[in-house]
Amino acid sequence: MRHLVWQKSSFSGSGGNGSCVELAATTHAAVCLRESDAPAVTLTASRAATRALLTRIKTGRIALKAAP
Repeated sequence: MRHLVWQKSSFSGSGGNGSCVELAATTHAAVCLRESDAPAVTLTASRAATRALLTRIKTGRIALKAAP
């Protein structure tokens, strides 16, 4: 994969463990997501699907659990 510019979540670091979700836009109308503690593993989704996921998280329609 070519060089991507990764952005950390604004919610990063709240747990004190330094791990977070990072996003990078591609030139193919897609967004790549990765966990900062496993940067070699990425998930690629359309911008629309990423937007829908983030909206569901922000509005509480997806319950998230903190990592153990």
